[in-house]
Amino acid sequence: MANYLFLHQDYDGWQNLAVDEFLLRNVGENDIILHIYVNANCVVIGKHQNPWRECNLATMEADGVKLVRRISGGGAVFHDLGNVNFSFIAHRKNYNVPRQMDVIIRTVQALGIPAEFSGRNDILVQGKKFSGNAFCEIREGCQHHGTLLVNSDLSKLPKYLCVSEKKIRAKGVTSVQSRVCNLSELVRGLNADTVKQALCTAFAEEYGHYKSMQLSADAIGEIQELYKKQSSWQWRLGRTPRFDMLLEDRFSWGELQLHLTVKEGVITEAEVFSDALDVNLPPLIAKAIQGATLSPLELKARIHSVAKESLELMEVADWLSSQSL
Repeated sequence: MANYLFLHQDYDGWQNLAVDEFLLRNVGENDIILHIYVNANCVVIGKHQNPWRECNLATMEADGVKLVRRISGGGAVFHDLGNVNFSFIAHRKNYNVPRQMDVIIRTVQALGIPAEFSGRNDILVQGKKFSGNAFCEIREGCQHHGTLLVNSDLSKLPKYLCVSEKKIRAKGVTSVQSRVCNLSELVRGLNADTVKQALCTAFAEEYGHYKSMQLSADAIGEIQELYKKQSSWQWRLGRTPRFDMLLEDRFSWGELQLHLTVKEGVITEAEVFSDALDVNLPPLIAKAIQGATLSPLELKARIHSVAKESLELMEVADWLSSQSL
């Protein structure tokens, strides 16, 4: 059995998840791989989650926070440079979750922190969560990946992961919010580099000597294709399950309600209600936005295209462009 460590130095979440998927798809029958990486500011959601339910997409876009969708299940999490990510990848016959979990427990205990595994795929210290785990299989390859909160900016979690409940009734998977903590709260001065080194040491103690993995030119080409998928609108937003959304506001000329049905990020049905004097306004809006992607800029453009000289429609277009969609 060959043990490999891939310590990735790229901070791009799309790139790191592309590498993670490549390793899973190409793991050798006798290989055990530990992939360690850190993502710059991003929100990572599970494969079957609804980003409109889980994230404040408008705030993320304004702040340059990427939306990343992984190939495994589980909930939405915020990543920054204070969050160390690990991924165990092996052929089915060598895949052993308890053994892999033991590497994580061993890592944290070596730092002087007592930790325990909970029944919900989380690792806790003093009842608080600092590590979540998710799992995936592709053909004979199996993957167990997760996070270690080291000194992450936890104040950003509600900024990017909260969405108004009154706006959306989702049929997809929703996250379970847990109490979380940074490991640096327990060991003053602890940083990501120290944790990565402890993780490498624990991996060697559990599995034996490892080799540093090098990527071939062919591997880099395949990863580039997976990167295109990771960064695409269709993968990140278009895989959304069907859900209903209500947008409403009051203008000087009347109240407006938009009842939208969205599937795979596209508005498939639009019903518009208003007490405006112009009876043509609601059906015109409904027709204009049906078939549009759920994007503030596209909705604005759709309304502008039919507005002509209508000040009411121009006002609606500007309102839609400001929504946190």
